[in-house]
Amino acid sequence: MQQKGGAAPSLFRNGFLQTILLSNVLLQIGIWVRNFAILLYVSETTAKDPYAISLISVAEFAPIFVFSFIGGTFADRWRPKRTMVWCDLLSAVSVFAVLLTIHFGSWHFVYLVTFISAILSQFSQPSGMRLFKRHVPEEQLQQGMALFQSMMAIFMVLGPMLGTFVYSTFGLETSIAVMGVVFLLSALVLVRLPKDEQEPRTEEGKGQFRREFVEGFRYVWHSPVLRMLGAAFILAGLAVGVAQALGLFVVTERLGKTEEFLQYMLMVNGAAMLIGGGIVAVFAKRVAPQILLAIGMVVGAVCTILVGYSTSVPVTLVVQFVNGLVFPCIHIGISTMILQWSHASIVGRVNGVLNPMFVGMMVVSMSLAGPLKDAFSLVSIYVGSGLLFLFGALMMIPIMGHKAPEKAQAAAPAPAAVRTEP
Repeated sequence: MQQKGGAAPSLFRNGFLQTILLSNVLLQIGIWVRNFAILLYVSETTAKDPYAISLISVAEFAPIFVFSFIGGTFADRWRPKRTMVWCDLLSAVSVFAVLLTIHFGSWHFVYLVTFISAILSQFSQPSGMRLFKRHVPEEQLQQGMALFQSMMAIFMVLGPMLGTFVYSTFGLETSIAVMGVVFLLSALVLVRLPKDEQEPRTEEGKGQFRREFVEGFRYVWHSPVLRMLGAAFILAGLAVGVAQALGLFVVTERLGKTEEFLQYMLMVNGAAMLIGGGIVAVFAKRVAPQILLAIGMVVGAVCTILVGYSTSVPVTLVVQFVNGLVFPCIHIGISTMILQWSHASIVGRVNGVLNPMFVGMMVVSMSLAGPLKDAFSLVSIYVGSGLLFLFGALMMIPIMGHKAPEKAQAAAPAPAAVRTEP
């Protein structure tokens, strides 16, 4: 529980945070090994068939559209620790079941590994946000998010190498088995979390899933901060999707390099994200999350435009480094705003409403990247993507003066259907 009164203990001594970080390290190992094993296997098996390879992304992102709203609602209804443990256990069971199917049946079942895991994560992730809200002191939320961002950056650098090594050394079945094992280990680690608190509901709200589901959208709409954050999400998703989809063309057309050079650009970006996450963790308490998000989006806008214009390898790598350096500002700012401006009883649903806005727009823009490339020059597309980032930053101006409430309850009244006892 958050400490009431007095100075909060060191963030690194927070037992909850230690447990969650260890669990996420294990999950990241499994996810990166899975992603690269399936990517390389499908690429080899289908002779690099674009349709077969694109199905991997569909299996990963489609559940976010369908289950994010539902998962967020259930995460607010269920006990969060128990939800996370069961999600990891079910993921492990599904992995081993699919592994048997692949061994004795068709290789096409590899898509199920990603699909089922992605579904369960839509229930587990918002539950983790609820626990984060409960067990990390308010003044340390932003620093805690910075630690998570740093961990993600580490795996962006090491993950591709780890996944490629495991697959090339041991093959597909061992790689998938590794994922199952780390999900089991993660479930065991999560058992160390503090016991779930009883959260009695009023009789009126019992079983009112549909009402609670709609309440999440209403809550976001009535909060000026969350509403502006949603608009920024949409613009950022559109910008990121186009830039990611056409990154390969920047390497081959603008820089004149082979496709393999893309991995070095990603590694430079990931290394910079690791450094940036550490810097933000140090200064997080002193900067409002809206300012962090705006800084990240403004610098992201400039870097995106420069990447589109540049034909110099050193210049592009420097710009990629700067972009990676400030990217944690975006992730940390968004996560902190969701936690600080959401009532504890509705964090899951707020996350479930906002997250698909970003991912949905990213997938839409990725699907439009091909036609855009045929109709416009690469420079024009990247300038447009940079302007989307800039417009997203402008969305922060009306809420720059808003202060996070000292208590979550002050941000907005708790929804009637999920109001907890004081």
